[in-house]
Amino acid sequence: MTERRPLSIGHSPDADDAFMFYALAREYVKIPGREIRHVMEDIESLNNRAATGDLDVTAISAAQYPQIADKYRIMACGASIGRNYGPVIVSRTPMSPSDLAGVKIGIPGEFTTSYMLLRIFVDAPYTPVFLDFDAVGPAVDDGTVEAGILLHEGQILYERQGYRKVLDLGEEWFSATGLPIPLGLDCVHRRMSEEEQRAVAKALHDAIVFARANEDDALDYALQYGRGIEREDARKFVRMYVNEDTVDMGDEGRRALERLFEMAVQRGIIAEAPQIDLVPVG
Repeated sequence: MTERRPLSIGHSPDADDAFMFYALAREYVKIPGREIRHVMEDIESLNNRAATGDLDVTAISAAQYPQIADKYRIMACGASIGRNYGPVIVSRTPMSPSDLAGVKIGIPGEFTTSYMLLRIFVDAPYTPVFLDFDAVGPAVDDGTVEAGILLHEGQILYERQGYRKVLDLGEEWFSATGLPIPLGLDCVHRRMSEEEQRAVAKALHDAIVFARANEDDALDYALQYGRGIEREDARKFVRMYVNEDTVDMGDEGRRALERLFEMAVQRGIIAEAPQIDLVPVG
């Protein structure tokens, strides 16, 4: 590698992302010849920022990839993938999916995979209300919206917080496809050489393996960003989304992405499915 400017890596400050990037932040894993500049922003901000292509490496919602495929390649490691679980639509009162007709639904970002899944699986004519992800629960509480999609630790805490499940979009996806659901991706810019792209993918892969092997230390780091979540809840959440699929999504992860975009085309959500162009971890 000849380039020596800092490598900009965008990821969210959520516990699972922080866990994944712990070894890179603490320099237990390094990218040869490159200093890393961590850019921590919420995922919808990163979705919007990816459209500009300014970051060398960035986390995005899988649903945003069709809009940025000309600028970025997907790394086979670093994906947030759920198996029969995912974003949850909740309300304060009992509701079924058919009850969502005419309802305002709080959605944590227009470009999130949760919104794409909602559009794929819910036919009722609802009204989307786009909010910061941490504003969805309060909006349900104060009646601004009648239902909302919870991400991150909200997926495991909603019952304790008094919400009722309307629909688990990850369960709905698995029932329809039998595949894991790719919710988030880590991507590397096409302006980088193949050698650089592979070096970044290897470093992220090694960082994820290191974090999983040193779970308690990595959790200590991640809990700085856990919005007050209890340690064992954070452990459960991290294990849900930093798993073997995160180490390497493999052929099944590729098929899941292809299926997601095929369904989005069928529903008229996107015009065409992008090529799934993976940077391998090996």
